[in-house]
Amino acid sequence: MVVKPSNSNVHRQWYSVELQGRPKHATSISFTIAFRRGEDEPWKWANEQLSTSDGCIIYQKPESLPEDLSHYIGALPPYLQISKEKSDTPDTLLWSIDSPVNAASGSVSGYSNNKLGKPTNFSRWFALVRLWSPWLAPRQGKDRFWPDKEAILAAFERKDGFHLVILAVSGVDDVLTTLHHDAEGNVVIDSRNDGEQDGTALLIAAVGKSLEYAISAAMYYARKLVLKYEALTGEAAAEEKALMDDYNPAWLVNWYDGLSYCTWNGLGQNLNEQKLFEALDSLEKNEINVSNLIIDDNWQSLNHEGGDQFQNAWMEFEATKVGFPRGLKAAVSDIRSKHKNIQHVAVWHALFGYWGGIAPEGKIAKEYKTVTVRKKDGVSGGSMLVVAEEDVDRFYKDFYQFLTSAGVDSVKTDAQFFVDELDDANDRRKLIRSYQDAWNISQLRFFSGKAISCMSQTPQIIFHSQLPSNKPRILLRNSDDFFPEVPASHPWHIFCNAHNAIFNQYLNILPDWDMFQTSHEWAAFHAAARCVSGGPIYITDVPGKHDVDLIFQMTGNTPRGDTVILRPHTVGKSTSAYNSYDDTVLLKVATYVGMARTGVSILGVFNCTQHTIAELIGLDQFPGAEEGSYIIRSHTSGHVTKPTSVEEGNAFVHLELSVQGWEILSAFPLHPFKLERRHPAEGPAEISVANLGLLGKMTGAAGIVNTDSYIERSSGRLRIWTSLKVLGTYGLYVSDLKKRSLKDDFIALIFGRPIPFHCVKINDVCDDVLEIDTVRAWKETNSNAGWSNEVAIEVVIR
Repeated sequence: MVVKPSNSNVHRQWYSVELQGRPKHATSISFTIAFRRGEDEPWKWANEQLSTSDGCIIYQKPESLPEDLSHYIGALPPYLQISKEKSDTPDTLLWSIDSPVNAASGSVSGYSNNKLGKPTNFSRWFALVRLWSPWLAPRQGKDRFWPDKEAILAAFERKDGFHLVILAVSGVDDVLTTLHHDAEGNVVIDSRNDGEQDGTALLIAAVGKSLEYAISAAMYYARKLVLKYEALTGEAAAEEKALMDDYNPAWLVNWYDGLSYCTWNGLGQNLNEQKLFEALDSLEKNEINVSNLIIDDNWQSLNHEGGDQFQNAWMEFEATKVGFPRGLKAAVSDIRSKHKNIQHVAVWHALFGYWGGIAPEGKIAKEYKTVTVRKKDGVSGGSMLVVAEEDVDRFYKDFYQFLTSAGVDSVKTDAQFFVDELDDANDRRKLIRSYQDAWNISQLRFFSGKAISCMSQTPQIIFHSQLPSNKPRILLRNSDDFFPEVPASHPWHIFCNAHNAIFNQYLNILPDWDMFQTSHEWAAFHAAARCVSGGPIYITDVPGKHDVDLIFQMTGNTPRGDTVILRPHTVGKSTSAYNSYDDTVLLKVATYVGMARTGVSILGVFNCTQHTIAELIGLDQFPGAEEGSYIIRSHTSGHVTKPTSVEEGNAFVHLELSVQGWEILSAFPLHPFKLERRHPAEGPAEISVANLGLLGKMTGAAGIVNTDSYIERSSGRLRIWTSLKVLGTYGLYVSDLKKRSLKDDFIALIFGRPIPFHCVKINDVCDDVLEIDTVRAWKETNSNAGWSNEVAIEVVIR
C-alpha cells in the first residue's frame, strides 16, 4: 500500500520471510541482506553498498525479570545504599539508590564523583543530556556508555529484550545530581550539594519489558519522592493549594488551543508599539485571527538600550519610554480594543527580571532589598544584582499586579536557568527554591496558570516545579530556540524536541516546541511538527510574510469566529529513542486522539537526514492501534490505504521522503455495521465507516470533540453523529461508497437542518471518502451554535 506515491517511474518490490523458533544460543542476532540486479551479476551485501549498519533482531526472554540489580549493573560499589521499591507500572522492577555527597563549606558547594557501575549486556543506549544549563538534548550510542555531556536520564536496550533506565533526581535537600561516565564505560554519579549538612544523591533504576514502562516506573516513583519532600516544606505548597481551590480550568482553553503570535523573530529586538500595531494589522488583513499575543524581549525599561543583553539591567515595572512612550497599559488597551480576536496578551521577562538583573540606580532596586550574586564563568558569567530572598515574594506580587492593571494576563518567564548559574552555595541555597515558589504562586494568583516557562530545563526546576502534578499544567519550552537563519538547525530542532518529549511527557506541562515562521523555507516541516507535538502553536511572521494556506492546515475557525489549533490529546514523542540523529532512518513522532483502542493514532514522519529515504511503516508502529481493522490516510496526498487488520500482522505502507520531506499519517479505526433492508435499495448491507474528522488539516482527527455511530432500531439505518471543534471539510470513510447512491442513500444534517446537496461530494482522491463542506452548509442553513461553540454533524445511511 502506498500512501504517498513517488513521482519517479520506479517499480518496487518487497519480500517477507518468516523466522521459525528462537536462536539456540543467543537472545539477539545480527543480519544483513544480499542482492543482485540479475542472474549474471554477483551478489552484493546491502550494508556495504548502502553504508548502513547490520540489522538486529532481539528476542525478549519469556521468563520473568531477574530481581537483583547487579544482574543489570555490574560492579556496584559497597558505599551505595540500594533499596528495592514497589513499582506502579506493570512488568517492571524498581530500585532507589543513595550515594553520599559532602556538605558545602562556606560559599563552596560540596561535590562528589562516585561510580555507579557498568550496565551489562546492552546493545544501544539513549540519554538526555544537559546541552548547557537551560536545555536538554538527546544522545545515543552503542556498546559503551559515552555521552559527551552530563545526563539526567540514561536508558539501555539490553540484548535479552529488557530495558534498563537510570534517572538522576535533583532538587531535594539542595543536591544537584547528574550522570556521566569514566574511561571504562561505567556510569558515574556527579553530585553538587549546596546544603550545610552532608547530603545524598538520589538515583532511581528501573527495568522493564518496554522502554516506556521502564521510564514510567522511574518517573512515577520520582514524583512520589518529590511530593513527599514538598509536603515537609510548608508555606509555598500550602499557598499553591489555596490558590487551586479557586482555579477554573476553562480559563486555559484559549491559552492552550488558540493560535499565538510572538514578536521575537518577526519584529526583531528593536521593539516598539508601532511595530506591534503593524504586525497585528498585517495578520488581520490576511484573515489570520490569533488568540494570544506574546510581547517578547525588549519592552522593558533598561539602564542601557541595545548592546550586550547580559549587560543590560531592569529599571522599573513600566515599559521603556523609547518604544512605548504612552506606557504599557495604553498599548495593550489599543490592541484589545482594535483586535477583538485577541483573548490573551502576554509579556516576556527573565526570572531575575532581565538578563543583567536589576539596575542599581533604578526604581526596583530602591523599592526592594537586593543582593549581588556571582554566576559561573560562561556566556552569562559575572556578577549581577537581584532581588533578595526576603523580598522576592513581594517583588513578584507587585510586578504581576502592575501587569494585570496594564491589561496583561499572561507571561513568558525566560532565563530561569540563572538560578543554576549561581556559583555561591549560600546564594544557591537561598534563591533556587525561593524564586521558583514565588513565581509559581504569583502566576497562579494573577494569571491562573497562563504562563510559559522558558530556559528552565534545569534539574532543580524540573523536579521541584515541573514534575509535581498538584497544579495546572504550564507551557514549557521543550528545546533550544528556533533559529531561522541557521539551515542545519531545523531538522535537529525537530529531532531534539521529539526525543526530549520522551521524558517531558511525564512532567506537569504542555511541551512548547517554540515559535516558527510560516513563510520560511522549512515552514511546512516545522508546522507539521508543531501539529503533532501536543503543545501550543506560535508563529513569529514578519509583517506581510504569511503562508495563509499553511496556517489553514494547522488551524480552523469555530462558529463564533475564534481561530484554534487542532491539538492531539497526548504529547507527541519519538517512537525510537535509540535511533541517533546520524542514523539513516525516518524520525517518527507519535501522538493520539480520542479514547484508548477506539481513537486515532497519528504518526508524524520527518526526514532529518541529507538523503532521500524510503521505508515500510507497519500498522504496529502506530501506538494505540491495538485491535481491529484500520485505514491509514496521508495528509499531503489524501490517499487512503485499503482496510488492514492488526491481527494479520503484515499491514504496512510504503513511504518515501526526500531531504526536508515530511508526512503525517493517521490510522483510523473501522467500525463495521449491518444495515437492515426495510425497502428496496441498491447498496450493500455490510458497511464499515471511519470518522476522519476534518480533511485538509494536518491533525484533522483532533477536530473531533465527540462522535457516535449506531444502527437506529426504528429504521435500520446507520446514524453517525459528530461534534466538531471547528468548521471545515468533514470527511467520512464509507466502505463501498462507490456502490451507493449519494442522493438516495445518504442524509446529512448540520444542527438538525438538512445540508444542501451541493455541499456534499465524493472525495477527488479516494472514492470511498464522503466529504461535507460545513463552512458553506453553515452559511446556507443560517445555522446558529447557540450556547455551544461546536459544529454538530449527522450523516444517516440507509
